[in-house]
Amino acid sequence: MKIVSVKTARVVASVLIGALVIVFGAICFLPERTVYISGGVSYAPVYSGNQIKRQIALAVNVYEGADIVVKMVDKLNAYGFHATFFVGGCWADDNAETLKYVLSNGNELGNHGYFHLDHKKISEQKNNDEIVNCHKIVKAVTGVDMNLFAPPSGAFGELTLKVAQRLGYKTVLWSRDTIDWRDQDQKLIVKRATEKVKNGDIILMHPKAHTLGALDDILTFYKENGFTAVTVSQCIEDD
Repeated sequence: MKIVSVKTARVVASVLIGALVIVFGAICFLPERTVYISGGVSYAPVYSGNQIKRQIALAVNVYEGADIVVKMVDKLNAYGFHATFFVGGCWADDNAETLKYVLSNGNELGNHGYFHLDHKKISEQKNNDEIVNCHKIVKAVTGVDMNLFAPPSGAFGELTLKVAQRLGYKTVLWSRDTIDWRDQDQKLIVKRATEKVKNGDIILMHPKAHTLGALDDILTFYKENGFTAVTVSQCIEDD
């Protein structure tokens, strides 16, 4: 019988614990991959797009930073790329010109609720109101009928999916998260947006100063590796 020393056992235990921490941490920042089936109808969010075409989509969730949004649009223009900006209704209500600027440069607007609530915890009526009120603001300012909904913080439940579908919306999450709302390291943001990127990835980011600072390196990587950054609608079509 082989005897393992206490020191060796401690090393093995440390390695296993470290691995579990890494796995747990990764799980914490993955969107909740849930499918609901009710009355024979399947309700599921979209996590990624067409995996045949050499393209990805940047999904920018916006409740702040109008000046940074404009600069992000300018950088996308410089590379011939586009993105989808999921806007909060209370933010959109105060930033009409920014909404118009996003659209006028070939980008897409998506719905991010009105008050950034936890859609998994609110009622069916409140889910409806959050989506509808944001829709009305953007429609009034731009004339656009949005049809993509990104639930704030990626939080949703069966009611959220049903309400969104009833309102003519697809619920959109992501396959890659830059976690730029928490981490301000530009190199880390670039790594998360580019490392092992694959066709159809939907990459989540926010209008943060450090994200703007990382954007040139991210877009250069896509260009040099044959990827085109398109809107989420373009990315998921024919998927």
